[in-house]
Amino acid sequence: MIPDSPPTEISITPLIQGSEFSDWKSLNDTIMGGSSLAKCRSSEKGLFLEGNLVEEGGGFVSCRSPIFDKPFNLSKYSGLILDVEGEGRTLKFAIACEKKPLSLSNLLKGDIRWVASIPTMKNGVSRIKIPFKDLEPARRAKPVRLPLSFDPTCINRFQVLHSKFGQPGKMNSGFFAGPINVLIKSISAYS
Repeated sequence: MIPDSPPTEISITPLIQGSEFSDWKSLNDTIMGGSSLAKCRSSEKGLFLEGNLVEEGGGFVSCRSPIFDKPFNLSKYSGLILDVEGEGRTLKFAIACEKKPLSLSNLLKGDIRWVASIPTMKNGVSRIKIPFKDLEPARRAKPVRLPLSFDPTCINRFQVLHSKFGQPGKMNSGFFAGPINVLIKSISAYS
């Protein structure tokens, strides 16, 4: 019999937590004619996404960071960890990267986001691990079918959404409309 190998230790570095979410803003489906109303509110506990989600005519609410003055270079990390009280919803986490001159993404109309679905428990804090290798490129919830790879050296914006669209080109099976009260406690990098 071969003994079990010891658990692998991971190193976690907090990036944003508690009141450090103070400059995040809401972006809802009203930008495309929807009628969902939600706002972002920061506190010592983290970032609250609160409001009412209406599926017809849009179907999403979100909070997004400002564009970071100095992009995160997370090349020495394997991915991100989010601690979220998510009401059992499947949220979506999106990352924007700094546009570099002559990059393929500059040729596309609209920005590319690197996304991952993040399922949460109905009660309590869900700790969600998002490996960078699992991020998928999307443009307005549609898959980008170009030979792109995620570059962790130039992360300049984060966004947390609850949307009827899940992974690029797919519906979100963990979506439900109505009142929403989600708390994003922290975003960390892990290696």
